[in-house]
Amino acid sequence: MGNLCFNLQNRVAVVTGGTRGIGLEVAKALLGEGAKVSICARKQEGLDQARSVLNASDNLLTVQGHIGKEEDVDKIFDKTLQTFGEIDFLINNVGMNIMTSVVDASLSLWQKIIDTNLTGSFLCSKKAAKIMMSHKKGKIINISSIAATRAAPVMGVYGIAKAGVDMMTKVLASELAPFNICVNAIAPSMVKTAFSEPFWSNKDLHSQIIKGIPLGRIAEPLDVSMCVLFLCSDASNFITGTTIKLDGGASAI
Repeated sequence: MGNLCFNLQNRVAVVTGGTRGIGLEVAKALLGEGAKVSICARKQEGLDQARSVLNASDNLLTVQGHIGKEEDVDKIFDKTLQTFGEIDFLINNVGMNIMTSVVDASLSLWQKIIDTNLTGSFLCSKKAAKIMMSHKKGKIINISSIAATRAAPVMGVYGIAKAGVDMMTKVLASELAPFNICVNAIAPSMVKTAFSEPFWSNKDLHSQIIKGIPLGRIAEPLDVSMCVLFLCSDASNFITGTTIKLDGGASAI
């Protein structure tokens, strides 16, 4: 079989939040394996910067939109179909957190975190699933978090949202299996991005975090992107409904 299992030539992927951090690295990895990639984000400036970094010419589409708004989700997927003709993969990557305890969270803050981390993934998954169902193939990959299963200070609302993502992964996997669509999630521990910089940039806090990770380091965006490539590839065709813990062994201790 050689490398044929990992050949993504001319396959089409939508990556939400593909302008920086994990999303940008995922887009880069997919393009590197020959896929055509559509990335979306709220700010055009970020999309322009990502296009410059990725330098992928005709294989890259950028679409401005808010995944928490159904009309924007429709626009993202419709433009992708118009440009590339089909959609094989959806990577629900967009995420955000505002640090607060649950009891101190305002309703507006709660709604913002839930809308970004859970509702947006729901809207994109629903849209992608209907497209994939017509072709009887496809893969949906949700970027979850170890916070979905491990309560963490000031990350409670985020963890609740990601727990919803984990259950949505299982439900969609069950619903879409008859259509040959696989749905899985990746739950990283801390990943070295701007999103988590307040934690890893503090020397003392960084040391404490490392003590809880048997492999002795914080994950890099590349670690997540390699896992995404595996789940997009034919090598994972019999895996669905699973959340892969990409945590350096943190959940094992």
